[in-house]
Amino acid sequence: MNPKISELLDRIQKMEQEIELEMKRKRAELQADFEETRVRFEHEVLEQQRRFKTGVIAYLLTANFMSVLTAPVIYALFFPIVFLDLSITVYQHICFRAYGLPRVKRGDYFVFDRAHLAYLNLIEKINCAYCSYGNGVMAYGREVVARTEQYWCPIKHARKIMAAHPYYTGFVDFGDAQSYKDELENLRTELAKLK
Repeated sequence: MNPKISELLDRIQKMEQEIELEMKRKRAELQADFEETRVRFEHEVLEQQRRFKTGVIAYLLTANFMSVLTAPVIYALFFPIVFLDLSITVYQHICFRAYGLPRVKRGDYFVFDRAHLAYLNLIEKINCAYCSYGNGVMAYGREVVARTEQYWCPIKHARKIMAAHPYYTGFVDFGDAQSYKDELENLRTELAKLK
């Protein structure tokens, strides 16, 4: 890889670590404690949050008309998202075993911690769970597809792509046939080493 690009990627990784430290500091400030995968707030913080909670009936009566009107369209995607989730899981269990690749741990991509927020009512918690599930499926799918791309076609595109997955920067340059032939097996070996 180009040394300048490698240096820039290292700087980005350090900034991401700084961001995570700052987010951790903010969570501590909010007195949120993490027990394994559950969040526990201090009693005083929970009481403060409950003061901001809107009851379900008041929430429905004051809801934006367009939000109510589009809710069925939003929730109509639930079954296609579940089907996508199942399809990705079956795909990777069959194909990744065949390629000798470690499977993506599905549970790492799903976070349902918003249910612990006392200022959300039942409808808001359901909405948050739905969004968490949808985003989890997309992130899980992206990781499975990214690993598949690194295995089969680790070549950068000629044009800039939006929000490239983390493996993309290690792909060979577009049009560099020699590097593709030289690096394909190395890139596949890197994948096999993933945990």
